[in-house]
Amino acid sequence: MPPIRLSEWRKLPLNLTDLCIETTLRCGQSFRWRKIDDEWNCVLYGRLLSLKQDKTHLHYKVVSSTIIPPALTATAPVSVKDEANNLPNDDTEALIRHYFSLKHDLTALYDQWSKSDPNFRKKAPKFTGIRILSQNPWEALIGFICSSNNNISRISQMVHKLCRHYGPLVGHIGDEAFHDFPTPQALSGKKVEAHLRELGFGYRAKYIAETARIISEEKPEGWLESLINPENPGWCSTKMATATELPTYRRAHEQLLLLSGVGPKVADCVCLMGLGWDESVPVDTHVWQIAQRDYKFGKTKTKTFSKVMYDSVGDHFRKIWGKQAGWAQSVLFTANLKSFSEHGSDKAEVVDVKVKLEDIENDISTDKSTTRSRKRRQIAVMETIKTENHTPTEAVRASKRRKIRS
Repeated sequence: MPPIRLSEWRKLPLNLTDLCIETTLRCGQSFRWRKIDDEWNCVLYGRLLSLKQDKTHLHYKVVSSTIIPPALTATAPVSVKDEANNLPNDDTEALIRHYFSLKHDLTALYDQWSKSDPNFRKKAPKFTGIRILSQNPWEALIGFICSSNNNISRISQMVHKLCRHYGPLVGHIGDEAFHDFPTPQALSGKKVEAHLRELGFGYRAKYIAETARIISEEKPEGWLESLINPENPGWCSTKMATATELPTYRRAHEQLLLLSGVGPKVADCVCLMGLGWDESVPVDTHVWQIAQRDYKFGKTKTKTFSKVMYDSVGDHFRKIWGKQAGWAQSVLFTANLKSFSEHGSDKAEVVDVKVKLEDIENDISTDKSTTRSRKRRQIAVMETIKTENHTPTEAVRASKRRKIRS
């Protein structure tokens, strides 16, 4: 495989309808992208990437790299011809195509969902170019364990701390250091939990350390990758464990629930954004708001949320949107976030819904040390959206005192 070339801007023909990185990288899928000036930066598989976008192209370059590119398991070219000098290229373009799931015709999908759903047809024109990222399953797993009872800004801070303290340094942009995501082995040490608590992870420290230990010590190599949807292969060199049965969305979801700190919503997030199960619909309080407000979900006016209701909401949306329901859900989820209200002339409606957190996010350990915390998290709470890069209004300041429970 040709070596990765550094510091050369290259471009892919992509308009903002096909992909909008300004929206896709900010809507709570990945928590490691950092924007410096007009460029988005992140380490993916040992290479520090910079991205920027205009109306007709996605521009990208590799700032630094520490490893040889991993074997490509997705169906994509290993080498591409450079338009300018016709020299053999590395596989960075293939990685970008994979990461942003560019094999899917987004315009056709939006048309399909608009025909079957009047509400989507109303909201979608202001939120084009939103794609589901094809992330590393391990990174998605830990990132969404951090998302429990949290907001995008704080999740991003936690993930940054994980990378800075436990991930390998790949390069710098100015004075900012960029690290790759830590391995399960790096997060499974005996002192990891205590250190993460010192760093402000709270009860999530136990879940991260325990899940890392399970993955690195109890599960066979490639176990997590064996849950990947074969129709959406991953990008990795990890040997997949031999599966005893064919992978399905339901089986992947059930297996993830066996891990520490993983409840139904976290499992669905990992299925959708880490394992390629496009029909997965993560249901948190925001999505429950959408289901009640826009789809008149449920025969009663109850705002109590249970595991049965969780499954019913997902099935309802799968019936409306089809095989890639998770993609459609992400568009409406983003449209519901207050930080994206500038996308349209109509101000985003903030709906406060009291939700009893029973089994929607079953991320609470049965350990006695967390019993009191569990009881506190199960009370009815007011839900107000907080997102990164948003100037607080009085409503949002008030929400900070209440803390998000999603």
